[in-house]
Amino acid sequence: MIKKVPQSAHQLIDQFGRTVDYIRLSITDRCDFRCVYCMAEEMTFLPRHEVLSLEECARLVKIFVSLGVSKVRITGGEPLVRKNALWLFEEIGKLKNLNELVLTTNGSQLEYQANNLRNAGVKRINISLDSLDAKRFKKITRTGNLDKVLRGIDAAKNVGFENIKLNTVLMRGVNDDEALTLVKFAIDQSIDISFIEEMPLGEISHDRESTFFSNQETLKLLQNEYPLIASAETTGGPARYWRVANTSTKIGFISPHSHNFCEHCNRVRITCKGELFLCLGQEDKIDLMPLLRDNPHHDQPVIEAILASMAIKPKGHDFDLHRAKPAVIRFMSHTGG
Repeated sequence: MIKKVPQSAHQLIDQFGRTVDYIRLSITDRCDFRCVYCMAEEMTFLPRHEVLSLEECARLVKIFVSLGVSKVRITGGEPLVRKNALWLFEEIGKLKNLNELVLTTNGSQLEYQANNLRNAGVKRINISLDSLDAKRFKKITRTGNLDKVLRGIDAAKNVGFENIKLNTVLMRGVNDDEALTLVKFAIDQSIDISFIEEMPLGEISHDRESTFFSNQETLKLLQNEYPLIASAETTGGPARYWRVANTSTKIGFISPHSHNFCEHCNRVRITCKGELFLCLGQEDKIDLMPLLRDNPHHDQPVIEAILASMAIKPKGHDFDLHRAKPAVIRFMSHTGG
């Protein structure tokens, strides 16, 4: 039975009493990489008219911030391939009640965009990096250039973001032998790293059950090499962190399979189509694009839909690698990384 939770004028509270103060907004389904765990090799992308305009993205963020959201993460696809994306970061960066504007990127455009993003108000940045071997990196991403990403990481370090974190998906028999190498790289660069278990989103070319590498296995590998100290630190997301003793690096583990982190979920996701997904691993959603376009000068219908969506936010996801079909048919690039 759904509990009726009174809504504050400036707070989003779901049916389980969880406060939602964090949104992840995808501004494009397009990407210049084709990572094997994220996309099919041949992708059909959305036509422009089915994608939120940057002005609609900015409007949505402003509405959510007015409802108490204090953290916004811009994702894709690869957000920095969206034409004029910097304008959006600048608009969001002006919002007074927003505490954190953060970005998830594959790093391909950072060599040229890092300084502008920092000036626009981006505080933290997550960069996907699944291998430090150029040939393997190309195989995983299908189109990516490792040297370009490494130059992007250097550029991000040089402009002084408050935090830079690598995101790594380990796959058995593909790159699981690089866990120690990637952590050493993070320590040497004085940045953080998170390991993310592969998620069953979208139909891809390999069998996820055979490539699945759990974070418990990763943690055990790392503990054999490094003195790790459990930490209660949080960045507002689902990661559990460990500090590497005598370094500035912390290691995060995002474990949707081996550790269900839903009891404290504080976030929702908005796709580039304006779909408000209440959970990454479920299909519950509200379509906001029609409301935005039918009411270009009136936010109340959008606000009412967002408030109503809190009643259908599920208790949690249910990922099962043994299913014949993926838990969710849509690709990760559709929902937003």
